[in-house]
Amino acid sequence: MRVFLWLAGILVLGSSVVGCSAFSNKSVRSSSSFEGKPFVGSDVLPQGVAVGDVSSQSALLWLRTDGPASVQIEWATVSRWERASKLATVMAPVPRTASIMTTAETDYTLIIPLEGLVPATRYRYHILVSSADQTARRLAASLAAVGEFTTLPDDKTSAAVTFAWSGDLGGQKRCRQGAGGYPIFDIIHRQHPDFFLFLGDTIYSDDICPSPPNEPGADFKATTLQTYRVRHRYQRGAEALRQFLETTPVYVIWDDHDVRNNFAGPYDEQMPAGRQALREYWPIASPARDPHRLYRHVRYGADLELFILDTRQYRSRNADPDGPAKTMLGETQLAWLLDGLRTSTATWKAIVTSVPLSIPKGGDINVPGYDGWAGGMDGTGFERERRVIVDAILDHRLKNVVFLAGDVHLAQANAYDPDQDGVIDFHEYVAGPLSARHGRLTATDDGLHQTQLFYESGFDNFGLVRVTKDEFAITVVDETGTKRFSHVVPARP
Repeated sequence: MRVFLWLAGILVLGSSVVGCSAFSNKSVRSSSSFEGKPFVGSDVLPQGVAVGDVSSQSALLWLRTDGPASVQIEWATVSRWERASKLATVMAPVPRTASIMTTAETDYTLIIPLEGLVPATRYRYHILVSSADQTARRLAASLAAVGEFTTLPDDKTSAAVTFAWSGDLGGQKRCRQGAGGYPIFDIIHRQHPDFFLFLGDTIYSDDICPSPPNEPGADFKATTLQTYRVRHRYQRGAEALRQFLETTPVYVIWDDHDVRNNFAGPYDEQMPAGRQALREYWPIASPARDPHRLYRHVRYGADLELFILDTRQYRSRNADPDGPAKTMLGETQLAWLLDGLRTSTATWKAIVTSVPLSIPKGGDINVPGYDGWAGGMDGTGFERERRVIVDAILDHRLKNVVFLAGDVHLAQANAYDPDQDGVIDFHEYVAGPLSARHGRLTATDDGLHQTQLFYESGFDNFGLVRVTKDEFAITVVDETGTKRFSHVVPARP
C-alpha cells in the first residue's frame, strides 16, 4: 500500500508504511461505539473533515488545522479494526502516513490521498494531530478525528448506487443563518446517499452577504487568494454542511461564482487565486502531470460512469460569436469526453455539466454573451460544441446517456430526440439551488428537440438518483424534504 501526500499543489511520495499504531481499546473505537458517526475534535479541526474523489482503490482525505500542526493518518478496513479491538493484547500495526506540517502556504489545509485500497470495502481512518510551538517542538499527538468511507465497486461488479447532486450555495444574500447555516444538507443526509455531486458555486465570491440576517463574516467580495479562502471558511462554519461532509463522500467541480460571475478562465486574472482556494478547500484528484486539471471520470461498478466536466477553465469568451473556434471545454477536454463516452462499458453514462443544455443564460453589460450551452439572438453561446457532443452520441449509437446540470437555480427535466426519429436519445436533469435566489422560468432553446418533463422554480432543491443496471431513477427534493418530481428511465439494451 502506497501513500501520497498532497500539499500546496505538489504530489510528494511518502513511504509505503512509515509508522505503525498499536490496536488497543484505549485508542480505537469498536463498531459498537462508533455506530457510523464520526468523531471530530472541533478545537483542533474547526472546519471538520471531508472525504472526496473516492474510487475503487483510493480516496482523498481533506482537513484543516487551526494553525501550524503536524498531521498523520492511520487507516485500515473496519473489519481489521474490529478484529483488533476484540484482541486487546495483540499489537497489530496499521498503515500510517508520514508526519506532515500544515502551513500558512495552503491556509493550513491538507489533502492526503490513500492509495492501494480494496474495492467495495469499508475503511476507518484516524487523524492524529500534534501542535507545534514557534520553535517547531512537537507536542504529544492527539486523536483529532475518526471517520469511515467505503470504496467503490470495481468495473466488473454490478451494484446499485444512490447519490445526490446540486449546486449554488450561499448566493444572492441567502447565506448562513443560525448554527446550522444550510439545513438543506440535513435533508440530503436523510436520504442516505452513497455520495454527493457538488456542481459548483460552492461559494459566491462576488456577492455580499449582509449580517443580519446572515451570520457575519461574508459581507465582502472576494478578489484575492486570502479573501477567497475566507469565503470558503465561512461556508464550513455551517454546522449542517460540516457534519454532512464528515459522513458523505463528495465529488466537486466549480462554476462561475467560485471566481466571479460568468468568468471565462483563460481571460480572467482572478482565476488562479479562485482555483487555488477551491483546490485547498475541496478534495479533488488531479494527475501529477496536469495539477490544475479538474475534469475527471468516476466509475461506480459495472453500471455507472460519471464524466465530470470543467466548463470554466478552458472556455472562450462568452461574447465571442459561436462557430468552429468557440469552445467551452477546450480541445483536450472535449476529446477526452468523446473518447470516454465511446469506449465506456458502463450501462449508464452520466455527463456532469455545471451549465444546462437548453436554458439560455444571457450575460450583462459587464460580461456580455450567453454563458451556457444554449445561445441567443446575438449569435453567442456554445451550441456548435454542444452539437459535436450530441452528434457523437448519435453517430456511435450510444445508449443510456444522461446529463446532470445546475447553475440556473431551478429544477428541470428534459427528454431529447435531436434526430427527430421518435426515439429519445438522452435525458437531462437540472437541480439547484442549495441556497440562493430562485431562477426565473424562461423560454428554452428547442434546437435539440426536447420534450419538457418538468420545469419549476421557487424552492431550494437537490436531485436524488438511484441507479441500477435496469434503470436510472430521478427525484427532485426540496428544502423541506418534499418530493417535487420523479422520473424513471429504463435501460436500453
